[in-house]
Amino acid sequence: MTVSFLVILATFQLFSRQNNPVISSIPLEMDYQAGYEVIHQYPHDPQAFTQGLLYHDGYLYESTGLRGHSSLRKVELETGIVLQEFALEPTFFAEGLTLWQEELIQLTWQDHTGFVYDLSNFSLLDTFSYTGEGWGLTNDGTNLVMSDGTSILYFLNPEDFLVTRSVNVTDQGVAIERINELEFIRGEVFANIWQTNNIARIDPATGVISGWINLEGLLPGNVPRNSVDVLNGIAYDPHADRLFVTGKLWPYLFEIRLVSLPAYP
Repeated sequence: MTVSFLVILATFQLFSRQNNPVISSIPLEMDYQAGYEVIHQYPHDPQAFTQGLLYHDGYLYESTGLRGHSSLRKVELETGIVLQEFALEPTFFAEGLTLWQEELIQLTWQDHTGFVYDLSNFSLLDTFSYTGEGWGLTNDGTNLVMSDGTSILYFLNPEDFLVTRSVNVTDQGVAIERINELEFIRGEVFANIWQTNNIARIDPATGVISGWINLEGLLPGNVPRNSVDVLNGIAYDPHADRLFVTGKLWPYLFEIRLVSLPAYP
């Protein structure tokens, strides 16, 4: 290969990078108000009452709710096919889900019981108890972070599941309740607010909301509204910088890119 050809190739590659920059799904600097662009639409089981969602090593892991239908699932992203499933006893209503090291940790709604599973084979390793209701669950690399449907986030020691601290989630001094499914992304807690199309970005140190993501209109208009429930489910792929969202009984899961919106007057 000649030197002149190498120079031409290097110049072409530099030109391509400059004119085709990689656009992050989550900008490094976010405005207070954000909207979205749909990057890709994937199939999602319309019978899945999504309560917890995460992405790991090429697969989605999902906690589905409703008594008699609650499960832990490993799902193929591209097809929505359930590759592996553990069905909970019909008395349990499954809720939030997170991955801690090589274990999946799952909450239940009003049963005050959490489950710990082996990531590889879904074997049940342990159970634990907590007070109040279980809604969303994520982790910040040190603690588990749990919501209970109020305005409070609880930080739990992943070794004994005891609460080490809590924060009250506020927006301009007003407590924001009905915090649901959680995902820890780039130092912030992203949280679905139950029965809304909004995701809050929360500072885990203070509980102060640093911004809002409005997902109004995400579900296509041809999807019958009486067959679906609310927006719920946030997953992030940190290696490829991909953000995924879905809802309870939604037939689709979406990869989205966040974009700025004009500030409210």
